[in-house]
Amino acid sequence: MPATLRDVAERAQVSMRTVSNVVSGYAHVSDRMRQKVLDAIAELDYRPNPVARTLRTGRTGMLALVVPEIDVPYFSELARDVINAAAEVGYRVMIDQTGHDHDRERELLTGADRTMLFDGVLFSPLVTRGELLAMNERSSMPLVLLGEHEFDGRFDHVAIDNVQAARDATAHLIGLGRRRIAAIGAQPDEQYSTPQQRTAGFEAALADAGLAPIRIEAAAHYRRADGYQAARALLDRDPRPDAIFCYSDLLAMGALRAVFDAGLRVPEDVAIIGIDDIEEGRYARPSLSTVSLDTPFIARNAVARVVARIDDPDAEAAEIVAPHAVIPRESTLGS
Repeated sequence: MPATLRDVAERAQVSMRTVSNVVSGYAHVSDRMRQKVLDAIAELDYRPNPVARTLRTGRTGMLALVVPEIDVPYFSELARDVINAAAEVGYRVMIDQTGHDHDRERELLTGADRTMLFDGVLFSPLVTRGELLAMNERSSMPLVLLGEHEFDGRFDHVAIDNVQAARDATAHLIGLGRRRIAAIGAQPDEQYSTPQQRTAGFEAALADAGLAPIRIEAAAHYRRADGYQAARALLDRDPRPDAIFCYSDLLAMGALRAVFDAGLRVPEDVAIIGIDDIEEGRYARPSLSTVSLDTPFIARNAVARVVARIDDPDAEAAEIVAPHAVIPRESTLGS
């Protein structure tokens, strides 16, 4: 028979409450007692019963992470960092994706079964409207928003300053002497704010330098193929841009290929910079200049906020802005 909590308590010669406190990660247990319990757990190969823990504590020890697309490198890297951060505080993570679909976001945000599965949700919506967040507010599920949303004081929010990130990326191109600068990534028909914020930062940097954009090319999705098609359209225009700011690294990867297919050189003819600092860009040739987003910082703080909300549902909501940094590489500086 599997070892029980009582077996561990008898082996360690401590109370069952002490064993429970150690298993639950309760901080106020002496080092000596904790070590006795851990030794007994190892000797008996004791494994906590998650169902029993849920019945006892009212918690599952599970968090949900909801992202638009798990196969987009930024979100897969963020998911890895969230899993690591959650493990450090005794939580496990389940991941789901919305596919940019409003109904899917509604289902994942307001589904009745989630309260039985998860203690809290880290949610990175793209198209969710305000009334859905109001539904979640009524359900009292601990929720932390990730990404670019207006902070209204109802939910904890962890994100980067998208306007400043785009402004810094564009200023990097201007500082290198580029004057015919275009952008890829506008989505004027969408409701979420990432594209609008990056457009605002792009235009602000150009205005600071007394420049106007050559063109801001739309992209239906932030994928390589969209970047390729948008860049080919830009390169066929007159005047041709001498630099392109892409709203994501995947768009930039597609733009790199488009410039080479047009018989031009990066960065000599066209400099390219993206946002995200995905691993693929570091090993591309030329390596991709980018704005690095501190996903470990985002993950640690998002997990900390949702755990704080689980422990104290009435805690005041906080907005946390993650740092970012321009990382110049060969696609703007040359080899």
